[in-house]
Order: sequence, then C-alpha cells, then structure tokens
Amino acid sequence: MIKLIPASEQHNARVGDWLESRYLFSFADYYDPSNIQFGPLRALNHEWIKGRNGFPQHPHAEMEVVTVVMDGELTHKDSLNNEVVLKAGDVQRMTSGTGFTHSETNDTDNDTELLQLWFLPNKRGLAPSYENMNVDFLDAKDKLIPVVTGQKVLENVPFINSNSTVYYGHVSQGEGIDFKTFKIRKTLVYVLSGSMLINNVEADRNDQVRLESQDIVSLHGNAEATFILVDVPATEVNY
Repeated sequence: MIKLIPASEQHNARVGDWLESRYLFSFADYYDPSNIQFGPLRALNHEWIKGRNGFPQHPHAEMEVVTVVMDGELTHKDSLNNEVVLKAGDVQRMTSGTGFTHSETNDTDNDTELLQLWFLPNKRGLAPSYENMNVDFLDAKDKLIPVVTGQKVLENVPFINSNSTVYYGHVSQGEGIDFKTFKIRKTLVYVLSGSMLINNVEADRNDQVRLESQDIVSLHGNAEATFILVDVPATEVNY
C-alpha cells in the first residue's frame, strides 16, 4: 500500500500570531479518527515559532517526544533541571514516562523552525529522562542520516524507547537512494523541500507518502529535495 497525502489535505493550525503548525496526525483541535497514528508514531508536527514566544511549562507522560531543530534556536527547560539552547542541527529526546514538565521557547528575535514527533514507548512506567545531541544532519548530500533511533546498533544518535528510526534525507536532481525495509515495517516520508518520486509516486514540498508492505522505498530527486523518513513497526502500540 502506498498513500500520498498532499499538503493541501493536511491540517494547518495557528496560535495567535506567534505559532504556525502543520499537523500530519490528529493533534490538539484537529481530530480525524482515521488519522490517529502510524505504528507507534502518534504525532508529527512541522512548526514555526516567532521570536520571543513559545510554549510555557506543560506536562507530558507515557510518550517519547523528539524535537528536531531545522532553523533558529529553541530554549528547553524541564522539571529534571535541564536547561538547554538547541540550535539548527540539534535533536532532543525526552522520555516523559511517569511524567515530567517542560517549556519550549524561542528567546531570539528570529523565527525558529522545528519538527516534533511523538512515539508511544515500548512499555509504560519508564523513568523520565532527557538527551540532546548535535547530529549535524543539515549538510547531508544524497544520503540518509539517522537523527533518533531505537536501534542500539546505531551510534552517536539519540535513543528512543521505540522500535523506530527517524532519518533526515537529501537527494540531488536525478539522483536516488534505496531504503531497504520489510513487509512487517511501515515507512512515512515527509517532503521538506523540492520534489521527488517515492516508489514512483510524485511528492512535492510538504506532501507526505505512507508506505506499507514494501521491500524497498525508492527515493528519487525530481529536483533537489530534502525530507524526513520515519521507519516504524507495522504493529500499532495501544494502551
């Protein structure tokens, strides 16, 4: 199964004049019972935060929360006494587990662009924990770079408690990458820029393609393109 969801069919949300979000799954005031999750992937939000604004302290529980900073800066403060300024190329992983609180603010005068992904963890009741790392993915050329993973064999990548991996990818015009997968896995590709063919399905900026029961995900650049690829187990996690 290969399903294209064009940008025009996705949910756009605004909060005042300081936050613009693109929700790929049901989130906040957007609810679609047919679009709740994809395997353990529960949320994928593409967000732009205006300067001197952000999210005040708020709680999370029983979720792996991943933040990928694409541009600008994001200040994170949490109840585990972490205080970190994340910059473009940084990735943050939070295991909320039994519960913790945090804030996310853009304390600069410029916009911040980020992706935030939520995964249901492999098991409930984990102790809250935090990790951030500069993955230096933005200069990738014609390759996939893992930015967060549940595979312990991948080193120098933040670890999540989910049998899932998120990759940042780049393809030049006319070039391609083959991502090997299995029929017991699912793949979601979200196009950040440019235009590409994903198993011969054309996808442009902000389009997403969801694939199931594939052996190979073929990623070909119609024009130079960047994208996020999320590899997850086909079985949904439900609590």
